[in-house]
Amino acid sequence: MRLIATALEKTRRHAKDRAKAKIKGFYMCPITPVGEDRHVDEKGLRENIDAFSGMGIEGLVVGGFFAEGWNMTPTQWLRFHQVVADAGRGRIPLWTIILDPCVHTAIEKMNAVKDMGFEGAEVINPVVQLRTDDEIFDWFKYLTDHTDLAICLYRTGVGGRVLGFDLMKRLADIDTMVAAKQGAGGRIDTFRMRRELPSNFLVCDPSEAVFLDDLRAGGQCVWGELSYILYGKKRHLVNEYRALAAQGKWEEAREKSMQLNGVRLLLEETLLWKIIETNTYAGTVSSVKTWFEAIGLKGGRMIPPLRDLPAAQADVLRGKLQDLGVC
Repeated sequence: MRLIATALEKTRRHAKDRAKAKIKGFYMCPITPVGEDRHVDEKGLRENIDAFSGMGIEGLVVGGFFAEGWNMTPTQWLRFHQVVADAGRGRIPLWTIILDPCVHTAIEKMNAVKDMGFEGAEVINPVVQLRTDDEIFDWFKYLTDHTDLAICLYRTGVGGRVLGFDLMKRLADIDTMVAAKQGAGGRIDTFRMRRELPSNFLVCDPSEAVFLDDLRAGGQCVWGELSYILYGKKRHLVNEYRALAAQGKWEEAREKSMQLNGVRLLLEETLLWKIIETNTYAGTVSSVKTWFEAIGLKGGRMIPPLRDLPAAQADVLRGKLQDLGVC
């Protein structure tokens, strides 16, 4: 028993190094296809994962805001992850997203997906009740004491409060806290976190639009968004600028990257500004599903009580995508 415990302790101690060595490129968080019966379309979900694997996406982060995971029953949430694991395990690294304010529920979910083959969990800070640094730290410490799954912390105002730097330093010292999705404070906060947090703690910017600059500044991953998927027929431009950047041809890479500016502006108009204005994702998911369908992926309906995108708005969005050459 002592040998097993020692092995687990060693595994936890090296969690950050393993994550930094592995987590690179695009870890995307896709929507969940839903059928006419307003239940998860399992066949469509499998087909999408096949497509994501074919795109060369480096990792999937599932079950969060875009995926309507917050609007699933516990049984639906578990089944969704079982289907994802069955379709993606061994083909693409899998991470879940934990949105629960109840730490005991979070532990149950994380241990369940670990058994399915998931590598980690993106976790938002507990909302509803816990607000002080000590309360939030204690929540995460209890969580990490009861599961060995690696954690990427989502630093965002959507969680009710943006975690300060003093608290981030305390959290980053926890062995299995391996990364942060830096969704608040802009690039200034990203660079400050990289300077002040442990060197093997990965700080990811959730925006493809700055990925080329981030690569040059030492970044390595776009975490927890879905631009690479949404770029459709323009996706090859990302692969091309990454290849040029890897060769040190930064100006050529920038010229290639700038060819994506039109679709980036549409993405900002359709999704990003709405998320910033409302501090929620709910009002954007129907647009993403329409976008998915336009580029040949499965999107489908919304899980009630969320509404589908009105037909006229869907037509406008499809028209813009066609004009940009995305589909």
